[in-house]
Amino acid sequence: MESIGVVVNPIAGMGGRVGLKGTDGNVAEARRRGAEPRAPARAREALRSVHRRAPSLTVYTAAGVMGERAARDAGYEPTVVYDPSEGDRDTASDGAEIASDPATAETTAADTRAAVRALLEHDVDLVFFVGGDGTAVDVAEVLDAEGDGAGETPMLGVPAGVKIYSSVFGVTPADAGRIAAEFDRVEPREVNDIDEDAYREGEVRTELKAVVPVPVAPAVQSGKQVSSGSVDSLAAGFAREVEPGRTYVFGPGSTVGAIETELGIDPSPLGVDVWRAANTAGDDGETATSASDGELLARDAAESDILDALADPVTIVVSPIGGQGFVFGRGNHQISPMVIRRADDIAVVAAGEKLDDIESLRVDTDDEAVDDELRGWLRVRTGRFTTRLVTVV
Repeated sequence: MESIGVVVNPIAGMGGRVGLKGTDGNVAEARRRGAEPRAPARAREALRSVHRRAPSLTVYTAAGVMGERAARDAGYEPTVVYDPSEGDRDTASDGAEIASDPATAETTAADTRAAVRALLEHDVDLVFFVGGDGTAVDVAEVLDAEGDGAGETPMLGVPAGVKIYSSVFGVTPADAGRIAAEFDRVEPREVNDIDEDAYREGEVRTELKAVVPVPVAPAVQSGKQVSSGSVDSLAAGFAREVEPGRTYVFGPGSTVGAIETELGIDPSPLGVDVWRAANTAGDDGETATSASDGELLARDAAESDILDALADPVTIVVSPIGGQGFVFGRGNHQISPMVIRRADDIAVVAAGEKLDDIESLRVDTDDEAVDDELRGWLRVRTGRFTTRLVTVV
């Protein structure tokens, strides 16, 4: 590979920690809630990984936060082929205004598409993008529209969005960079997206948007499996072992939602809830609790809501994403490194059928120290009484 085309969606993932479950059409609200960009830092990490292996690579990119800044920080002298402050805004669907300074430009999907078209004009060997599923759709649509979707120019994503169901991303930014620098063949992979409005209401509606060429490597993540089998016995077993007085942070998903329902909680299916089990005195004076006891402290909570509600001891309850194995860093950014550090216990739950299709669990929290602490062997609850040892990588 001689050249790479880089495009960064600088607002990707901003809605995660503040509980918006996505940033499409919600940038202003995300910022109002105090959201901070995560894509630029992940772009730098990925491109530094590329540079360590291919320092002489020719890099084409968009100006400022859309790639130029990250490329320079990584050690490259990129060629800028698109400037969002000078782009054609007629195709923007939301009418958003952009800043005149490309270093801080307020970009839209129209800018992503325009940047990819400019990259293809320079015959790049790979379109290396930073974002989530929405960004992947934008890139894939341009490849297809330019007659490139049949397999001429591959694409590879650096995961930076809230929801990442498509199988076109590296597992981590560093993995994506290594793959970009070293791949020697490609294979067809799916680009999927969901309806964000339905997602915020707790319903997952996935749609296949494109099939695109993607570098072949073990560290390219799989597509998400939406269904995961029955979890009734698992939920019942977990509920009967709830510890009185303990605070539980329940992550998104139907498996964890079944546990909440068993405890008498109305779950936010794709949000994070915080619940504290009540202390009750039994006839023998011992502390006890029942499935109906407890107080819901926060529903569909942002990171700040979770931190405000926490009181020791704390258990975080999460379930891996089917087919991918992520327990942190995909769809649950509200459970941030700061929240994880507050917990003395992490409970991972998954029906056995779900684990059958997952070789290992994964974490990608934006904090390498936290990721390192989470790695190793972990006991996953699979039923009323059963568990399984799975490694976290």
